Amino acid sequence: MTSSYLNFPDIDPVLVSIGPLFGYGPLNIHWYGVMYAVAFGLAYWLASRAAAKPGSGWTKEQVSDLLFYGFLGVIVGGRFGYVFFYNFEQLLAEPLYLFKTWEGGMSFHGGLLGVLLAMAWFARRYQKSYLELGDFVAPLIPLGLAAGRLGNFINAELWGRTTDVSWAMVFPNAGVMPRHPSQLYHVALEGFLLFVIIILVRRFKPATGTLGGVFLLGYGVFRFFVEFFREPDAHLRHVADAGLTMGQWLCLPMIAAGLGLIIYVNCRPAIPARGTK
Repeated sequence: MTSSYLNFPDIDPVLVSIGPLFGYGPLNIHWYGVMYAVAFGLAYWLASRAAAKPGSGWTKEQVSDLLFYGFLGVIVGGRFGYVFFYNFEQLLAEPLYLFKTWEGGMSFHGGLLGVLLAMAWFARRYQKSYLELGDFVAPLIPLGLAAGRLGNFINAELWGRTTDVSWAMVFPNAGVMPRHPSQLYHVALEGFLLFVIIILVRRFKPATGTLGGVFLLGYGVFRFFVEFFREPDAHLRHVADAGLTMGQWLCLPMIAAGLGLIIYVNCRPAIPARGTK
């Protein structure tokens, strides 16, 4: 190992503390919570811009409802996914653990499933095509993911594996060995780069459903790659030692679904408009 590495920046995970209030302790506003707010704020801003374009077929009320459904999907699905994918044994031993959200624990893959179900509910209520809805939502997610991963970095959690690269960091509560700042790899790849790719593909006016497929494929590939540098959860180390981490196993169906969707929507025969032959 090289003796040259970066020190983790001294960032207080609590952005501001107000109080004490009403005789109780102070109200702490954490950076991680702020990053969640930033994520949904960015999604609302991007969705509102898209809806404001002539002929978009979207109203402000629909955008607000979509984001509300998406928020529920992320929170409920993220918690269920974390418990079932990453802590199922603890759930069996303590069923009420599912509801102990204050102890932390969210899963992107669970949140994605929650969002997909929320989108199905929204599409049925507003009579919108699910593929069109997927294309509308795809550009809204990556920047929010970047904000969330930046929150992970500020919290000094979900750090990377030990390494001797020149940009390695020593994280609090992660021992004395320098590690990959894998949270920032997530920010760069699943966040900014994936957003740019989706926007560039959108400029070519691809077949309906393509952008949703690009998101699934792109996130799956980038997350699969970053998992090689991220420290596996200690209680799931046996999964990683078998060849792939839990995150990588969960990315495989995403990659297959994204690639399959792109091929399907771009290779299926065009449906002629009514009145034509």
